[in-house]
Amino acid sequence: MTEYHEPHQGASAGGTEQPAREHGMSRRQLIRHAGWFGGAVALTVAGGEVISHIAGSRDTAAEAAAAGSGTTANGVLRFVQVSDSHIGFQGPANMDVAGSFTEAIRQVNSLGFRPDFVMHSGDLTHLSTSSQFDQVRQMMTGMRTDRVFTVPGEHDSIGDAGRAYRQTFGKGTLGEGWYSFDTHGVHFVALVNTLSLEKLGHLGEEQIEFVRRDLRGLSSDTPIVVFSHIPLFAMYPRWGWSTDDALRVIALLRRFSSVTCLNGHVHQLFAKTEGNITFHSATTTAYPLPKPGRAPAPTPQVVPARQLKDALGIRSVGYRQGDRELAIKDERLA
Repeated sequence: MTEYHEPHQGASAGGTEQPAREHGMSRRQLIRHAGWFGGAVALTVAGGEVISHIAGSRDTAAEAAAAGSGTTANGVLRFVQVSDSHIGFQGPANMDVAGSFTEAIRQVNSLGFRPDFVMHSGDLTHLSTSSQFDQVRQMMTGMRTDRVFTVPGEHDSIGDAGRAYRQTFGKGTLGEGWYSFDTHGVHFVALVNTLSLEKLGHLGEEQIEFVRRDLRGLSSDTPIVVFSHIPLFAMYPRWGWSTDDALRVIALLRRFSSVTCLNGHVHQLFAKTEGNITFHSATTTAYPLPKPGRAPAPTPQVVPARQLKDALGIRSVGYRQGDRELAIKDERLA
C-alpha cells in the first residue's frame, strides 16, 4: 500500500511546524484562478547513494534503501510527479475528472517501473472539502509506489489558509507546507506559492529564509530539483502565471550547476532555460487551457469529447547525474 510520509524538514527545520497565517483563498480569488491544471511527470535520476530522511527524520539510509523498491541496479532512482487532479470539478470541459485522474494513475502504473515516490504538485482538490481530500488520497493509494509527497495548490486552500490540506497531507512539513528531502545525491525542495496571492504566486519571507538555510550547506555540484504549483518564472504574469518574489529564490539557486524547476498550474507544455536553471511546465490530465494571450482569461477549454484525451497526458523524463538537460517524452492519454 502507498504510504504518506513525513517529509524531511530541511536545514532550518527546527522540528516544529509554524502557525498558519490567515490568508486563505476567497471564492472571488478562486474564480480569478479557476481551472488551472498541470500534468504528470516521471523523472529518472541516476547515480549516488540513498540518503536518509527521504521519508522522515526517523529513517536511516539502510531503511530508505530497503524501502526504495523502485530503485533499480546502478543506483537509478525513478519517481513520478502528478499535478492538479482537481477532484470535485464539474463542468463541460471534462465531466469526469476523477476518471481522467484514474486513467493517468493507470498510465503511471504502466510506465514499466515502480516509482520510488510520487509527488503531487498541487490542486489535489477543486474546492478543498474534506470529502474531496479523502477521495484524492484514496485514489492515490492505487499508485504503485512506496511514498507520496504533495504540495498545495490554490484550490486546496479555499477559505481556510490551507489548514484542511495540511491536516490531511502536511504532517511533518514546515510553515504552510514547505519542506526538502534528499535521495541518490539529489536535493529536492518543495515550495508553497499559492497562499497570500492576489494574482501572482507568492513565497514570502519565512519560506525564502527556509530556502536560504536549506541550501546553505550544499555543494554547488549538488543537483537540485524544485517543485512548486505556480511557475517560478514569468510565463504569463497577466494571467497570474508567475511568482512575484521568485527571483529571490532563483538568486539562491544560481550557484548550483544543475537546477530543474517543475510546476503544473498552466495546463500545457512549456520549457524555459535561464543559465543553469531549467523550468518545465507540465501538460494537463483534466482539460486544456488556452495558450497565453489567446483568450480573455485562462478558463477551461471545451473540445470535442473524442479529442479530449488527445489534449491530456503524462510525461516521462530522464535525468542522469552530471547532465545539464532533461530527456523528455510526452505521452497522451489517448
